[in-house]
Amino acid sequence: MAYEALFAETVLMRGHENVQIDAYLARPLTGGRHPGVVIIHHMPGWDGPTKEIARRFAHHGYVTISPNLHFREGKATPEENSASIRAAGGMPDDRTMGDVQGAIDYLRALPYLNGKVGVIGYCSGGRQTYLAACTLRGIDAAIDCYGGGVVAKPEDLTPRQPVAPIDFTEKLQCPLLGLFGIEDTRPSPDDTAKTVEALQKYGKTFEFHTYENAGHAFFAVDRPQYRQAAALDGWKKVFAWFEKHLH
Repeated sequence: MAYEALFAETVLMRGHENVQIDAYLARPLTGGRHPGVVIIHHMPGWDGPTKEIARRFAHHGYVTISPNLHFREGKATPEENSASIRAAGGMPDDRTMGDVQGAIDYLRALPYLNGKVGVIGYCSGGRQTYLAACTLRGIDAAIDCYGGGVVAKPEDLTPRQPVAPIDFTEKLQCPLLGLFGIEDTRPSPDDTAKTVEALQKYGKTFEFHTYENAGHAFFAVDRPQYRQAAALDGWKKVFAWFEKHLH
């Protein structure tokens, strides 16, 4: 039988403005070099389910890091940090992108990386993944899992989130996979269609899939929105996408 082993731990990394923040690192212990994945966690925070996803990627042969994007809130639980972020008007895009860039750079400095890094995000993290794929350096593939707010009306923009990610589409630097639910309202099927139109306009490499009988957060096994059929097929597409572009 083939040897299987994982190693996972909390690490410290440098994020936006060189601030030291927590991150969760999970990797295989099978030797050799492996592709890297940055997980951008959902608005509920840097929680147990996010770390479980990191271990799942490690089991499949990826060196995975998930930065704690709510670290600066300083509350006792992910739920409290999330509530603080929501009350303040959401995550500031410049700070989030600085932290994600720090996570990419952290992976790229590891001696056991194969030189390729992907980014995946869920919910608000899907929006942030789209933004990262258009504005950051060192990303070889990206996956947006039902990221709401990629398309935004002028009245939805704020000082913390001043530009809709779709407006950066021309600068998209890597292949993009998008996974959505037909019953979702953020992003709605109309939002997804507008994103497809923008990606086609600029000749980008992408694949979008929208699942029937699924809405927002259909990957989340610990939430009522979980949809088994969509999640199982979605995971197949996730690993196929990273297999194609990160190996």
